[in-house]
Amino acid sequence: MDTEAQPTERDRSSRPSDSEETSDTGAREGRSRSSWAARITDWLPGGRITLTLLVCLAFLLLLSMFVAQPFQIPSASMEQGLRIGDRVLVNKLAYRFGAEPRRGDVVVFDGTGYFGDADYIKRVVGVGGDHVVCCDEEGRIEVNGRSVDESDFLYPGDSPSTVPFDVVVPDGTLFVLGDHRGDSADSRDHLGSPGGGMIPVGRVVGRADWIVWPSAHWARLHRPSAYARVPATGGAHG
Repeated sequence: MDTEAQPTERDRSSRPSDSEETSDTGAREGRSRSSWAARITDWLPGGRITLTLLVCLAFLLLLSMFVAQPFQIPSASMEQGLRIGDRVLVNKLAYRFGAEPRRGDVVVFDGTGYFGDADYIKRVVGVGGDHVVCCDEEGRIEVNGRSVDESDFLYPGDSPSTVPFDVVVPDGTLFVLGDHRGDSADSRDHLGSPGGGMIPVGRVVGRADWIVWPSAHWARLHRPSAYARVPATGGAHG
């Protein structure tokens, strides 16, 4: 005689189906997540609005730390392109993946120990290996023997430099000048200082790509073509 117990219809109907089990599990997880968020919003003054603001703030902080950062122009040294009070957006990823600053780039850098205990914004005129001289017979700066016409971005009435210099930029550093040469403390003024007026590439915060404020002055900052024909020396990039 077959003594194995056979399930009755009642037994089969009383067992929950797979879909019911999954639904019940999902519901518990959903309630868990919901109660977690509810506990946070109950704890925070202002509830859900405060939580949303905090999430947005955290996102902006991460964006500022790793991707892009606004920088306010503190002086007239980059006029007339960048005026006092303008805000530029600094691309912090521009030199993070093997790329290096190029001649003509406008960069923000930490000048601590080189220029002063602050961030500065200047234009890159020479990169590692470059021979930068002021000036040729027509008063223009020479880079690697090539005269550079800077008239498109120099402050009106300024000469490329009233200070003569003849330097070779060490590898891994930058020679930087302000566009308002008559009102800029830059590499020329620190030739006798530690570092010889050069800024280590590692001190560069990023490249200024956009003027974002005021809205009437909104513009994209392009690398001028004046440096495009400068020949490379060693590891230099034009």
